[in-house]
Amino acid sequence: MFRIAITILLSAAAGFAQTPGAAPKIQALIITGQNGHDWRGTTPLLRKALEDTGRFEVRVTEEYRGGGPETLAPYDVVILNYYDSRKPALRWGDRADQALVDYVKSGKGLVVYHFSTAAFDGWTEYETMSAGNWRPNNGHHSAKHDFRVDVRDADHPITRGLKKSFAQPADELYANLKWRPEGTFHVLATAWDDHALYNGKAKQPTPGAGLDQPMLWTVDYGKGRVFTTALGHDIPAVGTPAFVGTFVRGTEWAATGAVTIAAPRELRAE
Repeated sequence: MFRIAITILLSAAAGFAQTPGAAPKIQALIITGQNGHDWRGTTPLLRKALEDTGRFEVRVTEEYRGGGPETLAPYDVVILNYYDSRKPALRWGDRADQALVDYVKSGKGLVVYHFSTAAFDGWTEYETMSAGNWRPNNGHHSAKHDFRVDVRDADHPITRGLKKSFAQPADELYANLKWRPEGTFHVLATAWDDHALYNGKAKQPTPGAGLDQPMLWTVDYGKGRVFTTALGHDIPAVGTPAFVGTFVRGTEWAATGAVTIAAPRELRAE
């Protein structure tokens, strides 16, 4: 009798989940398992942020080495929370690398999250997709601090309807990344890197009082779309309205080319 009752409940739940006319959920895959940052802490939060919108169904893999086209085929968008630490043993392998390249070129989406900009030094296709990369002698930041994110393209689907400027508390502000040629990427938002905050200890040049640094940007790659966010260093930074709002909208755009997810109240233009 108990088994019959459970079967009835599961059938009812399935019925609600398959409401006629409801848009199919975006299928998302988070690739993680290695990172110089707290991937075990941030990955569940990335997943929750996406699933809380009601637009995504999310899976996580902690091992993509040896993967291939069949690994990525079920998904509309891949989110990278991965850094190989410049160790050959942590590289995915030629077949897995090419599968990601072909996946995005075919029209699917890619999201490069925070320190994943440092991954895969020397892999030209990845550097083209991500556009801005943390590399030897390119990439540094001052201590975590509060800063403001300034929208540079208010007409893009990801940033449309957002305030011109909004707060990101206690995060790392990435600066001096190694960039692909101008015109191969599109900057959505920047933040002012105050050089006084380095206290004279910057590892790389800090000319003048400061520089605007890209925080959110996109790349058109083949038929696909890439969204990169430099925000979200740790668990608190991943939980902010600025991070969550731009991350979920950027992921939806990468997957579909459009954005239907409303911005958090804290980010909405008045």
